Amino acid sequence: MVAGRKWQFTARFRARAYGWRGSRLAISRLKEAVSEIKAVAKSDPVAGGDGAVLLMERIWPALQDIDSSSGALGTAVARTLDELIPILVEAPADHGTRSKWLDRLFEAVQDDGVQYLTPVEERWGEIARYPDLINEYADRLLEAVRLAWADRQSFQYVSGTGICLSCLLEAGRCTELAELLATRRMKFWSWHRFGAEALLRQGLWEEAIAFADSGRDGRNPSYDEISID
Repeated sequence: MVAGRKWQFTARFRARAYGWRGSRLAISRLKEAVSEIKAVAKSDPVAGGDGAVLLMERIWPALQDIDSSSGALGTAVARTLDELIPILVEAPADHGTRSKWLDRLFEAVQDDGVQYLTPVEERWGEIARYPDLINEYADRLLEAVRLAWADRQSFQYVSGTGICLSCLLEAGRCTELAELLATRRMKFWSWHRFGAEALLRQGLWEEAIAFADSGRDGRNPSYDEISID
């Protein structure tokens, strides 16, 4: 049933489907796609999850030519993912289906030109659900992230860093997570928040608050301050 379903939104999310001025239309199409996926998920949660993956795969290829400098499109994509990720997490998919979803999403993350799928990375451990899948992705990325962060001479970005941190957290590998974050020369809250969450899950409330507060930059306040608060 999942494999044979025809989704209306796929015709509107082809590669390079939108031009430079296509932001408003693309935002409207995203809303329509979410509505379609939600409607299907009510009666068939697994099909809904598959639809969510299908749209996530198509976001960057379809939207890559749009002028996104206003920020409106990025906000719309983030809102779209906020609505779709719970559908994906909660879908009662078997191990094989969920493993294939992760394979598809991982490829989409690697191809994502502007990190639209960062919210997916940050909840990867929840999406994976099965312990062996969670640990698989943690182990796949751990050494690459460790080596990149240990380099004090240059900045190296590892695509999938959020996936690694999310999986270490959800796998309960708190010591490894803390050790990894400690190798990072500069604190980046979107990554270090996983360390604060790990401390919370261990019941270490005061340590978690102190860890979060250490991520503040009084010289250069940013939107991270709201998240830290």
